[in-house]
Amino acid sequence: MGAFICILEIRLHLRGTHDLKGKRKLLNSLKDRIRTRFGAAVAEVDGHGKWQSSTLVCALVGGPEAQDRAAAIERMVLSMVPEGCAFDRKLLSLEDIGD
Repeated sequence: MGAFICILEIRLHLRGTHDLKGKRKLLNSLKDRIRTRFGAAVAEVDGHGKWQSSTLVCALVGGPEAQDRAAAIERMVLSMVPEGCAFDRKLLSLEDIGD
């Protein structure tokens, strides 16, 4: 069994937020849940000044089960932000990353 890194990009359209403060509250809750429940590193990488959109990137490290954890994150995000989400997921081995 090898080591893997799963990178999950989450693009959010936040129709339910009406200002940056509401967006920040939702994103902080979402990021905290992802970190706590799944042990993922998570960061907002785009949409900082836009109150209805954001892009998060999560990184999961482990065996091949990292892919399953990423799928579970997707389901959780969809339950919290059902009005608009898109996901891109990549599973990389250490050999894929190189030296």
